[in-house]
Amino acid sequence: MSIISIDNRDEVFAMTATLPQRDLHILITDDDPNMRAMLREIVEAVGAFKTHLAANGNEACEIAQSETVHLALLDYQMPQLTGMETLQLLRQMQEVLPAILITADATLELVRKAMNAQFYSVIPKPFSKNVVTTTVVRALIRFYGDNVVENPKNGEPPASKPAEPAATTPDKPLQ
Repeated sequence: MSIISIDNRDEVFAMTATLPQRDLHILITDDDPNMRAMLREIVEAVGAFKTHLAANGNEACEIAQSETVHLALLDYQMPQLTGMETLQLLRQMQEVLPAILITADATLELVRKAMNAQFYSVIPKPFSKNVVTTTVVRALIRFYGDNVVENPKNGEPPASKPAEPAATTPDKPLQ
């Protein structure tokens, strides 16, 4: 869990370059239409993401039933369901789903709750474009690495690469 406060354009560019060149689906859920539009603009500016917008947790769940979602950006305070309640429902449909909580109320207690709910990060409002971009890219790299497969089943990360042979084995000493 991290609260990120980076404003380094070069670092964001370098991290983005390591992502696979394919569409990754990002679910943006916020009850404020202006915030949804701003987050969409920030995320799509990176170039490798297709965004899906939801005004509340119920809409987010409807989208997740028909689309593979690689990452969820969830506002904490929304009508009907909070961002944490929404993530709980989303993970019933898609067990592996990195998520970032966005909130105007980033208290220590809320950050602890988010950590317990296994959010990747909490981004406090107001935020900068680079904080969002950096956090999204880092979350995707952490969960999927450089090898996001074309159609991950239920958002599961791809199978890991075969391990490199060990330098030594019982019948082969280190040379």
